[in-house]
Amino acid sequence: MTNEIHKTAIISKKAQIADGVTIGPYCIIGDGVVINKDSKLISNVVVEGNTEVDEGCTIHPFATIGLPPQDLKYKGEPTGVKIGKGCTIREYTSIHRGSVSGDGFTKIGDNNFIMAYCHVAHDCHVGSSNIMANAATLAGHVMIEDFAFIGGVVVIHQFTRIGAYAMVGGFSGIGQDIPPYTMASGARAKLYGLNAVGLKRRGFTDETVKVLKKAYKILFREKRTLADALKAIKTDLPQLPEIKHLVEFIEKNKRGICR
Repeated sequence: MTNEIHKTAIISKKAQIADGVTIGPYCIIGDGVVINKDSKLISNVVVEGNTEVDEGCTIHPFATIGLPPQDLKYKGEPTGVKIGKGCTIREYTSIHRGSVSGDGFTKIGDNNFIMAYCHVAHDCHVGSSNIMANAATLAGHVMIEDFAFIGGVVVIHQFTRIGAYAMVGGFSGIGQDIPPYTMASGARAKLYGLNAVGLKRRGFTDETVKVLKKAYKILFREKRTLADALKAIKTDLPQLPEIKHLVEFIEKNKRGICR
């Protein structure tokens, strides 16, 4: 298997390009970049720094990956970006390398769909099978678990977490953690219930959704302290894996939980 590299592409001799990679017109690939097999850079893509793009990714025109972080503390340290398998990164998306204030890497998992004009800042950790709609913006150190949907023109504050299977409505501002399995929306986002339709589409059983609805009611609709609500969930509800994950996510919060 051979590569298909356009004659106008500029590729560093220190980059590693695997078999089956397509690099289109006017792409720039810098020192230390690794592009794994069957990935495709359509045109005008810039990949710099200690960046690895795993197998089967498609990166669309004018996306930039691995450029220095927008962090005044960054002084050129050898940080990087890791992108998993099967990701689609659309036009004008920017993904910045990590900083010394994190673990050194911005990480994107497998099978993510990142739409046009999105921004993933330094030290973000994005799980797998997430969708970020157009112009969604992650500040530094944001963590997104798996199977979340982030609507268009959403802004997420630094160090905030988005739980698995959560849905964030468009034009929202997120300043506190969004628990797994829930829906949130608003300029100062509020919760609007369980993401029941999304859960059923992902194959969750009716019984699991029913138990999660009970947990949501205890946490966010009854007038309890957070500690009391968590205690009630541990005591009164079946300890399904989803319930355990929900409790653990909330217990680990540092910025507060969106309600």
